[in-house]
Parts: sequence; structure tokens; C-alpha cells
Amino acid sequence: MLTYISTLFKTKKSKPLVEEQDPMKKFLIVGLGNIGPKYHHTRHNIGFKILDAFAKQEALTFTTQRLGDLTTYKLKGRTFILLKPSTFMNLSGKAIHYWLEKEKIPLENLLVITDDLNLPFGSIRIKTKGSDGGHNGLKDTQHTLNTTSYNRFRFGISDAFSKGRQIDYVLGEWTDEENTKLEERLEKSIEIIKSFGLAGINNTMNAFNKK
Repeated sequence: MLTYISTLFKTKKSKPLVEEQDPMKKFLIVGLGNIGPKYHHTRHNIGFKILDAFAKQEALTFTTQRLGDLTTYKLKGRTFILLKPSTFMNLSGKAIHYWLEKEKIPLENLLVITDDLNLPFGSIRIKTKGSDGGHNGLKDTQHTLNTTSYNRFRFGISDAFSKGRQIDYVLGEWTDEENTKLEERLEKSIEIIKSFGLAGINNTMNAFNKK
């Protein structure tokens, strides 16, 4: 399956980022996080970190648009719109809903990237639906979209914190050991995003879950 996957591999406010394209070939990739330099290297911002790694690899530049920073990437007839919401984590759904509507992207072409305390560090779970799991960004997304059926890419940050220290942990920075391992995990995450647009969610889940 991995061999199959590998073979597949700014604008004015008044205008859509991508014009006159089949909406089924447009994908909204949302990395969840909090804005501001103090959050840049925190575990909670892995969604931003993955999109930043994608942009660096493909020499893309984010520009500040309404409710977030965005950039676009085209590959094999597909257009990926990468979004880092500027609403802070608790209002992530507002930015997601706005850009889905503005770019006329179907819900099935949405992928939300988030940290997950219930998974070991670096573990990957891709799902087509599910609960918010206590994650405020997913909770607001679910509320705003009025559904739990949207694609999400959960990146494990583990639960290596003592009782009562969860907030400190998720808003804490990666350890040296984690940073050493992150590079390979970020490369894998970029592969997942491309696979989502080229191969579809089911093939992507089969190829990358638990990898």
C-alpha cells in the first residue's frame, strides 16, 4: 500500500484563493494551534508545526487572510489550501467554517490536524469521525460544523505529565529527545497530507495509521 501511495506523489480578500476549479479537487488542510511566539514550539501547536514543515519543504509562503494564515499547494491536479487559524484554539471552528464556505470545499475534503494526549508521542491516527476527546479545538469545530463526521489527523503527544499538570504539559515545549524524533514524524505527516488529496481518506488510513 505504501508503494501505491508513493507513486501518487496571494490573493485578495474579495476573491477565492482558487478560482473555477472542480470543488472535489480542492482540499482544506487545517493545522490547529494558538497564535503568537510563546506558543510556537509547544506540543499543542503540532498542527501549525506540521503545516510549517510542509510549507518549508515545498517553498510555500503563508499570507495573513481573514481568520488565519493561508497558503496553497498544487499537485497532480489537486489544490491543497493550508490554513493556520488565527482565532486561537477554542474558536478553531469559526475559521474552518469560513474557509470551507468561501472556497466551496465539500466537508469530505477537510482534514483537521490536532495533538492528542491519548496517543504515544509521534503516533498517528487518521479518522473520518469521532468525539472531540476533550480537545477544545475539535470541540468548537464539531459545534460550528454541527457534525462529528469530518476527517481528523491526530498526532500523539503522550500523557507524560503528573496529576493536575495537563495544561502545563500541552502548552510546554518539546523535550530535546522529542525534537530529535520530530523531523521524521513531520516528513511522515507531509506524506499523509498529500496522500489524503491524491489517494483518498480510506487509502490514507490504511497506509499510515499506527505507522
